[in-house]
Amino acid sequence: MTFLGKAKNWARSLKRDVIALWLAARDGRTPLLAKIVAAAVAAYALLPIDLIPDFIPVLGLLDDLLLVPLGILLAIKLLPPPLLAECRARAALIANKPRSAWGLAFIIAVWVLCGVAVFVFFRGR
Repeated sequence: MTFLGKAKNWARSLKRDVIALWLAARDGRTPLLAKIVAAAVAAYALLPIDLIPDFIPVLGLLDDLLLVPLGILLAIKLLPPPLLAECRARAALIANKPRSAWGLAFIIAVWVLCGVAVFVFFRGR
């Protein structure tokens, strides 16, 4: 397998694991510490806000390349193996579903409303 093929497989497994962590964080069988770590890692990976913005050279991408995978590894270590396997199986089904155009429209609408709110706030000053 080529380097590009390995990288694509790794990216797919990261995506699946982020979804699995989100599912595990919402599961009642997940221990409290694992639930907190899983929710934090999934939220950080899924939200469009970064700790260090991507436009900052080198540092902006390091948080995505280091913090997310390390957080995923930590959360996976904290989860019970049978629960993790179940969440990964559910995540694989979710990841293969078609994307929602309504979901995209909702996210765009939220960002537009935030932009308008910021504009109105600063215009009034």
